[in-house]
Amino acid sequence: MGFRTVVRIITLALGIFTVPLGADAQPSGKVARVGILSAAQPRSASFMQAFEHRLRDLGYVEGQNLIIEFRTGEGKAERYPALAAELVQRNSGDTIRNS
Repeated sequence: MGFRTVVRIITLALGIFTVPLGADAQPSGKVARVGILSAAQPRSASFMQAFEHRLRDLGYVEGQNLIIEFRTGEGKAERYPALAAELVQRNSGDTIRNS
């Protein structure tokens, strides 16, 4: 199994664990934040589109009750620690900004 495959599996697994298993588990008035660290895939990749579609099915709408923080290492493993630290440091109390 290649390094990129392992990173993708870990990314998807972490994403799955950060999302409640059903819309009923979602507290009203709360904004969910999902951090995604990808090896080289752009946010438009098919697995990312499927992930975002499933979030919508569960009642999460980006810009309303969901913030997705996407970072890519662009295939450079040395960038992952800094990108992961950046995602962790994001303030979970941030409000949604329309940009």
